[in-house]
Amino acid sequence: MMTMPDFFSWQNQLERCSESDVMHALECAKPGIGELSALLSPAADRFLPQLAARSRDLTLQRFGRTTQLYAPVYLSNFCTNRCVYCGFSATNKIDRKALTLDEAEKEAEILYRRGFRHILLVSGESDAIIDVSYLENLAKRLCSGFASLSIEVQPLSTEAYRRLFAAGITAVAVYQETYDRELYKELHPAGKKRDYDFRLDTPDRAAAVGMREIGIGALLGLSNWRAEGMALGYHLNSLRRRFWQTNFSVSFPRLRPAAGAFAPLTEVNLKNLSQLIFALRIFDPDVGLIVSTREEAAFRDGMLGLGPTRYSAGSSTAPGGYGNPELNGEQFSVGDHRSLPEMAAVIRSKGFDPVCKDWDASFQESTLS
Repeated sequence: MMTMPDFFSWQNQLERCSESDVMHALECAKPGIGELSALLSPAADRFLPQLAARSRDLTLQRFGRTTQLYAPVYLSNFCTNRCVYCGFSATNKIDRKALTLDEAEKEAEILYRRGFRHILLVSGESDAIIDVSYLENLAKRLCSGFASLSIEVQPLSTEAYRRLFAAGITAVAVYQETYDRELYKELHPAGKKRDYDFRLDTPDRAAAVGMREIGIGALLGLSNWRAEGMALGYHLNSLRRRFWQTNFSVSFPRLRPAAGAFAPLTEVNLKNLSQLIFALRIFDPDVGLIVSTREEAAFRDGMLGLGPTRYSAGSSTAPGGYGNPELNGEQFSVGDHRSLPEMAAVIRSKGFDPVCKDWDASFQESTLS
């Protein structure tokens, strides 16, 4: 079982960091958790230009001038959990819809025609609506056309992940939401998601069956963002030690307006978000960093080349939303509505290369044969 240090111990460590600690962390060849705390600390606030420069250099060194583009396909907004911050919460009065396999395939086909080759299959957490067999059958339908299929659904068992990997799923994203264990209990009053430890161990179960990539993240706006960054770094480092053949990514979702009108419990402004992204890049130069369409266009454009390696584009967060943009029932309101061609044009204008396909299942097959 994955164990995490006490969340509040991170906050104490962050407050003790000095400007000299920050300068040491910026020059450190192999930063550890101590250096990460310095980069995330209040003492690092005035060093943001230096963090950005170091993050930019490492990103260019490890990833070149490429930015991968992907899109989510929402399969269902039914959910049995009562997460107080989520638009899909079982208590919210929204239009509920679950796509049939044919409908889900049509949504994916729309994205394929638009040029996407990496898609993320997303659903509310309801085993009775979107189960392993559904995901397995959908993956078998889609895997020949897409370079990679990722899922962001309810935490599953090791055997379930093994079945999905065999069917063509290559990546799993699961966000802890908050690593603050006590706050986690308050925010998840009912549903299977209330089990903090089962969720925390999900990346281990997925990595154990050979998934090519595991994505983790924290929902920003729930607890202290600096401490969440420390917990993310600790979690990532622990996973890397045990699953060295696996690729990892980190997402930085900030709370967006959604059904239920949940107000953020703490402010995370764009400067804070930038510092978090830069610190994680310096801490782990090889990790994929994702900035989704939750963020506005100006911020996403400004971050190109500075740390993030993957952007979503042209996203809909409502099941069936690509075929029918008028549908209600979205998980949250999108901040950047630009299409794939529009996003690709901006990336090129900044001197970078938009990539819609950088992986093929045949690569893995040839490696394993």
